[in-house]
Amino acid sequence: MKQLLLLGVLCIFLATESGAQFTRYIVRLKDKGNSSFTLANPSAYLSQRAIDRRTNYNIALDSTDLPVTPSYVTQIRNVPNVTILNVSKWLNAISIQTSDAAAITTISALPFVQSVGGLAARPGDGGRLITPNKFALENIVTPLPASTHRLDGITGDFFNYGTSSYNEIHLHNGEFLHNIGLRGQGMQIAVLDGGFQNYTSLKAFDSINANGQVLSTWDFVARHSSVAEDHQHGMQCLSTIAANIPGQFIGKAPKASFHLFRTEDVSSEYPIEEHNWVCGAERADSAGVEIISSSLGYYDFDNAIFNYTYANMDGNTTMAAKGADLAAKKGILVFNSVGNEGGNAWNVLITPSDGDSVVAVGAVSVSGAVGNFSSYGPSGDGQIKPDVASVGVAAMVQTTSNTIGASNGTSFACPNMAGLGTCLWQGFPEFNNMKIVQAIKAASSKFSNPDNRIGYGIPNMKLAFTNLLTEFATSTASTSACTATVSWSSKDVSAMKYEIERMGPGETVYTKVGEVNAQAGTILNIRSYQFNNSLNGLNAGTVSYRIRQIVDTSTASFTAVYIDTTTTTVAAGCFATGTGNTDPIKERISIQPNPVSGSTLSLVIETPYAITSMPVNIYDARGSLVWQEKTNKGTGKKTMEINIAGLSSGKYYISVYNGKQLLRTVELIRL
Repeated sequence: MKQLLLLGVLCIFLATESGAQFTRYIVRLKDKGNSSFTLANPSAYLSQRAIDRRTNYNIALDSTDLPVTPSYVTQIRNVPNVTILNVSKWLNAISIQTSDAAAITTISALPFVQSVGGLAARPGDGGRLITPNKFALENIVTPLPASTHRLDGITGDFFNYGTSSYNEIHLHNGEFLHNIGLRGQGMQIAVLDGGFQNYTSLKAFDSINANGQVLSTWDFVARHSSVAEDHQHGMQCLSTIAANIPGQFIGKAPKASFHLFRTEDVSSEYPIEEHNWVCGAERADSAGVEIISSSLGYYDFDNAIFNYTYANMDGNTTMAAKGADLAAKKGILVFNSVGNEGGNAWNVLITPSDGDSVVAVGAVSVSGAVGNFSSYGPSGDGQIKPDVASVGVAAMVQTTSNTIGASNGTSFACPNMAGLGTCLWQGFPEFNNMKIVQAIKAASSKFSNPDNRIGYGIPNMKLAFTNLLTEFATSTASTSACTATVSWSSKDVSAMKYEIERMGPGETVYTKVGEVNAQAGTILNIRSYQFNNSLNGLNAGTVSYRIRQIVDTSTASFTAVYIDTTTTTVAAGCFATGTGNTDPIKERISIQPNPVSGSTLSLVIETPYAITSMPVNIYDARGSLVWQEKTNKGTGKKTMEINIAGLSSGKYYISVYNGKQLLRTVELIRL
């Protein structure tokens, strides 16, 4: 439909106003023939990092990866009075500038040219004629009073966020990711925007500048490498990800690396900016980025002939949406603001947030209230949009006056979410971009009942992490004689731990049989473990083990998840015997009474052998040791009277050991 529109524009142009109407055009090409570039040699046009992304996620190279045929570009460049602006291999199209009608006629006649269509008037002509500057709302920055800046650290958090910054990240439990070492290290983010004014000298960016975290810059509007002298909007968006001002303002992925691309001409609004956007996404792909954060969008233009309808917001019509979905197809995680049109006549989302593989982000406050300006969904073809929401109401931003302020806009919700998504993916590079998208959605507040205001809702990044952890972790179990060996691999840091639970033949519930502390390390990593468990006292049959990983051991935010279940087989009954016994008895452990409402209980332990060292431990439901006694017993039965007056109501587990070997764990209910 878009192509027909452009062809119609070309016909009108040729029949009437010629160069007086447009000076910038898109030249669409028929093919990529007569080129030396091949799919067999991608290193000629893709970085090794981009090739590795395709290899890691089984993404096949295709014709869209091939550069535009160089000879085609040269022939168009050689047409008199023509300037090449930008070249898109994904669209197989070239944007040009000319005021010469004869040049358009010449280019249209070239055998490899499919069509030529107007994209924009002369740079600087007209300005915004239909609506105010799209960033007008977001340019209003309210300084944050000094009283909101907490200068002391937050106990247990890696970063000293300060109050306002903490409130933003805590809406998503995002500080959990930072605390387990996921801060963006090794990840690359491309930010597409309208300029990054003074990012080289403002204090929010002192860390990324000092550490060389800005890897490249390019201005697709002016076609040069500097982006620091243009509009402040991109700088403000970047600050929500990259800021590092302890006690005041910490970004969501402050250790990431960045590519800063200016694709937006803020002074006007024409489809050429969509073409620039696609070229920026291509450059990001070729560089090997994992994430694109774009706080741009389109629906109306300075010349109404280009305007979109709501039906065009279907993810398949606009140049920007096609480019965004192609970026996702190449394995990039694409975030885009849903738009600030919620309070005007348009009301709905803008492109490229309509792309079906794009994470469209709506705006909420730190309390979760929806910004009235945030654009409504769904997309023109009925997709749930926005996908999720993040802080875009009074969002923290760096200002041009080198202070920290608060501003409204989905433009800031987008990079807030992009930064968190970067940290989450950093933890699970084994999964592809769309798996990360699904994990973010599934961990959101309205996943079971999405709506057209915040889509699937506000993501809980700790929940997204545990959901991915359960998919990543694996376990096995094997049996030798009457000992089971449970082995598992997961991801952890030293502050975490594991509990092992068992359900034997004929049993209907799992019982905790042991726990294992995580290995040393403060950065999330893959680690492997083994646990040996005596099968004495079990009948023949299948024994099931499940692994419970406690990922947050603090009382206030305790979080545990079952990461995997595995089974093994007891071929014959495992019964320990004492010397001379011809009719051995099993180890038996029981509680009388159970449940118990009084202050004491009787623990009955029966074994056909003596135990010289017999620790007895009581654990609460969270796995914390609340009572312990070291005792012993002779052959046969021993009854212990245990005072539980100090235990509150709830579920407990009593474990009895033979030295360091667990005999049995039984469940206690305290009324």
